Amino acid sequence: MLVVMNQQATQEQIDAVVAVIESRGYTARPMPGGQRVAICVLYNQGAVDSSPLVGMSGVKEVIRVTNPYKLVSRELQPEDSIINVGGVLIGNGHLSMIAGPCAIESEDQALTIARHVKAAGADLFRGGAFKPRTSPYSFQGLGEEGLKIMARVREETGMPIVTEAMDHEVFDLVEEYADMVQIGTRNMQNFTLLRRAGRSRKPILLKRGLSATIEEWLMAAEYIMEGGNSQVVLCERGVRTFSHHSRNTLDLSAIPVVRKESHLPIIVDPSHAAGRRNQVIPLSRAAVAVGCHGLMVEVHHQPDAAMSDGAQSLYPGQFQQLCRQIDSLFEIFKPLGNMDEMVI
Repeated sequence: MLVVMNQQATQEQIDAVVAVIESRGYTARPMPGGQRVAICVLYNQGAVDSSPLVGMSGVKEVIRVTNPYKLVSRELQPEDSIINVGGVLIGNGHLSMIAGPCAIESEDQALTIARHVKAAGADLFRGGAFKPRTSPYSFQGLGEEGLKIMARVREETGMPIVTEAMDHEVFDLVEEYADMVQIGTRNMQNFTLLRRAGRSRKPILLKRGLSATIEEWLMAAEYIMEGGNSQVVLCERGVRTFSHHSRNTLDLSAIPVVRKESHLPIIVDPSHAAGRRNQVIPLSRAAVAVGCHGLMVEVHHQPDAAMSDGAQSLYPGQFQQLCRQIDSLFEIFKPLGNMDEMVI
């Protein structure tokens, strides 16, 4: 259930509503919006009697939330969330570009790529310090040294950094260095890690699981928001199907569905969906056309020598070409509000 307060509601009136909700054994979560405060009722096992609330001072209306995910739902917050990542806004009507190598291999490699993508128009730098790999014999990342290299990238280029925390044991370390912490595909339903992300003060990039439904994905985001962290960005990166022409199948239909269901920003990772360099630019263009809030693209200046995912990494010149193309597309298909308000 959602209690929507009047625009003129005072803090005392909000506190009074919270007290009534919690006196009945529920949890009340005030969610300030652009126009007014809404109070979400959590941990109810069934229907909540709204009669004690509707007549309270400052209450505009009481709305029953029909989705199992409450905090991420547009029923709770009709307007889009804007997530601030080190000064870069995601979900604010501008296309956010996240670019960098799959894995941090050395300081020279990271800085070389960072300079290229910064010059081309990237807003944030991505790179893996800890790499969850299918094979235990594959390169697993540089660990804390990789995080230190990324911090030097931020210092030189000014770009905020995004990197993955593989488990709750390294989350504190990643949180210390990163501007945004990524929860990877394999960890989308690692509930211990999601709860730790919920206690973080850093924005979280939540990738969709390999075989996850949209509802399961949004429920994973609910775990993070329920823990108190409302700074969540969703990332569609392809799902596992029977196709062999690409590594995964990029679910472009997820973008308008998520934008209809949730106020959270959604970006797209075409690199992990494709697994092949020649598909990355076309998929990026398509993602922008259907209304994503940003892209996460892998770039490497020597992809043939890359220690991870070189085959799907764009050359710097290709990334520059991509940035020029999508800027023009974004102006045509610029998303305004939810998908029902999209201007074409």
